[in-house]
Amino acid sequence: MAKLYFHYATMNAGKSTMLLQASYNYRERGMRTVIFTAGLDDRAGKGRVSSRIGLSSDAIPFSAADDLLETISGLCTQEPIACVFVDEAQFLSAEQVWQLARVSDRLGIPVMAYGLRTDFQGKLFPGSLELLAIADELREVRTICFCGRKATMVVRLDLEGRLVREGAQVEVGGNEKYVSLCRRHWEAQMSCEAVPITAYEGDQP
Repeated sequence: MAKLYFHYATMNAGKSTMLLQASYNYRERGMRTVIFTAGLDDRAGKGRVSSRIGLSSDAIPFSAADDLLETISGLCTQEPIACVFVDEAQFLSAEQVWQLARVSDRLGIPVMAYGLRTDFQGKLFPGSLELLAIADELREVRTICFCGRKATMVVRLDLEGRLVREGAQVEVGGNEKYVSLCRRHWEAQMSCEAVPITAYEGDQP
């Protein structure tokens, strides 16, 4: 039975790499896949999914107004789809998460969504909230804090490398703007004067 999967993590955990590898595995066996990515994230180019290790693929950009069930249903009329992949799934709307659930339930196509769980303030993204609520399977993709502990949170930095505590939930960026931390060091950063992340150098796990 087809399922809706949510692979969640913090920044720089290798989510896009995992997505591209999984899609390649299908295609290597002659099975068609479809990849979606958030239209607002154009760091790799509009409609491109790219990983830090150099893998990349064309994708269909989505916006909050798109009906993904309708789009995928239309694509199915051209050629069977073995699996649907969604990068930057935190940017899905709640209704789009349900549309993806219907893709697995009604069309019988597994859906693999990859995205962040929380934002730089420790709050759930709307898409992630809905995926955590209704996905058939939840899979954590792990990365580590500089101290060696599992990183579950992320902080946002400004152009000078200083911590940002307030602002819009969505602000696209990569290593230059976001740093993944364990909960302990995230809380320490968010509750004190802005200091360089390396101020905790020498801390032990």
